[in-house]
Amino acid sequence: MKAVILAAGPGTRMQKTFPQIPKSMLPVTGKPLIQDQIEHLKRFGIKDFYINLHFLPEKIKDFLGNGSKLGVKITYSFEDKILGTSGAINSFKDYLDETFIVLYGDIFTRINFNKFLLFHKNKKSQASLLIHETDHPEDSDLVIINNSNRILNIYTYPHQKPNINNKLSSAAIYILEPSVLRYLPDRFSDFMEDFFPLLLEKGGGLYGYLSNEYSKDIGTPERYEKAIQEQSLK
Repeated sequence: MKAVILAAGPGTRMQKTFPQIPKSMLPVTGKPLIQDQIEHLKRFGIKDFYINLHFLPEKIKDFLGNGSKLGVKITYSFEDKILGTSGAINSFKDYLDETFIVLYGDIFTRINFNKFLLFHKNKKSQASLLIHETDHPEDSDLVIINNSNRILNIYTYPHQKPNINNKLSSAAIYILEPSVLRYLPDRFSDFMEDFFPLLLEKGGGLYGYLSNEYSKDIGTPERYEKAIQEQSLK
């Protein structure tokens, strides 16, 4: 497998606390988050990485280089204008010729990607989303699944139906087949708002991998501090 790490975002909510630091460079377990992500994925045999850049790109690129110091290969794309989470994949389409992972740059995770991949293959899924019960459904992208874990609907934040009694949320980690790339819009697009709803409309097989393994969005100061505290207790 290959992996895409989405690291272009400015991390607006974190800038007051960590000025002039890309959110993927925030320190976790004594190292930048993006290094931790790469090292964790490498444990599952992933050595080809694709990283999009926009906000303070040199801080990420200067630190990681071509990936050789971590024993991996990194290919970058620079976005003069933000392309969106799925729009960013257009820059790497020619390289993504096998099953690949997409990981958002503000996700601190310890999930077992071998188990996730096995689920994806057993379901013959075109796109599998890591989902979990969220403690902040009010500002999360919510996912409705059936008894077979097939995704039936997606409600993006802010929700158009505020009375949804559901706490299953996308955890911003996906496994995708290259076959879905033919549906990728050649413009700004977002996975949850644009691309996955389009795949559902086309009848694509989307599944939700429900897991309670550790995976946290650390994109706000409060969630970041909570994740750091949780790690210090282990």
